[in-house]
Amino acid sequence: MEVIVDDGRIQAIEPGRADQEAWLSPGLVDLQVNGFGGDDVNIDGIDPGVIHSLTKKMIATGVTTYLPTIITASEEKITAALRAVAEARNCNTLVADAVPYVHVEGPNISPVDGYRGAHAREHIRPPSLAEFERWQQASGGLVGMVTLSPHWDGAEEYIANLSRSGVYVAIGHTDATAEQIRRAVAAGATLSTHLGNGSPAMIPRHANSLWPQLADDRLTATLIADGHHLPGDMLRTILRAKGTARCILISDAVAIAGLPPGQYMTPVGGEVELHQNGRLSLAGTEFLAGAVLPMKDGILRAVSCGGISLAEGLCMATENPGRFAGGIGMLRPGAAADLIRFTIDRDSNKLNVERIWLKGIEWSGA
Repeated sequence: MEVIVDDGRIQAIEPGRADQEAWLSPGLVDLQVNGFGGDDVNIDGIDPGVIHSLTKKMIATGVTTYLPTIITASEEKITAALRAVAEARNCNTLVADAVPYVHVEGPNISPVDGYRGAHAREHIRPPSLAEFERWQQASGGLVGMVTLSPHWDGAEEYIANLSRSGVYVAIGHTDATAEQIRRAVAAGATLSTHLGNGSPAMIPRHANSLWPQLADDRLTATLIADGHHLPGDMLRTILRAKGTARCILISDAVAIAGLPPGQYMTPVGGEVELHQNGRLSLAGTEFLAGAVLPMKDGILRAVSCGGISLAEGLCMATENPGRFAGGIGMLRPGAAADLIRFTIDRDSNKLNVERIWLKGIEWSGA
């Protein structure tokens, strides 16, 4: 196909040359990014320069829209990170265009080992509307998504208040009961954060938090398709249960993503090891310490492991997450011309992004 662009927007879509092996797609949309290429949203003393650098690195992988994701920490650290993102958006058009809002994952999650994942137990706390308002005051209303566990007393009121204000609420890192999850959805929760993860290795076969989230069509599931966080059989099962229209691919990338294999010291997991096969684990263990696969390669993992088409995989990385970012991620007249051209390396099962356009202007990486 050929896309006709004028003034930063798609004007028309016409048939293109059929002999080319390259594909054209909307820019990828990633709803959960903790860091990449050494840049960490959750580092102590974060400044706007980190967000600017991270934004350029994300765009280079084909992600033209993403949510910096702040995890469980003290209120002081969360608000400092929010201020850094807000300042980066205010002083840099590239960041303002790429970052529609911020995702705060926690601190209102389960404190139980396994469910809390790598989140620091000492900073896990019940939901507080007063604290949420302080986040918004610090950032100019930049928090647009919150992941929590609905097991807390008062969770329904908190969810309802955030939902009424236009903030997306996701269920994650939870040991909530099926009834607590149903009440959370009735109150306004619309997403499940990295479904199948943020859970202990051993859970009850019936009374667990997975089944009610899989069964509820009002919840859209985000998934980490890196080949390590979800076994292929489980990924395929989730896709069949939810349907690809209610599934979203996320990278959940941490700062080690994009770096060579080796051992690293991180502010969240401590000493970690990135293996040749792309698995990031706590040093000396098999326990996962985060995700490092870029979204573009997660698409092809979802296709090969999930038994879906390339079109479905792309949709889960563009249009589906785009519904939660202002209705972006579609090739249609009138849409912003954030586009990528890519080829597929069948041998390595990787997607090679060849060209990137932001608002119709080809991005040079500067």
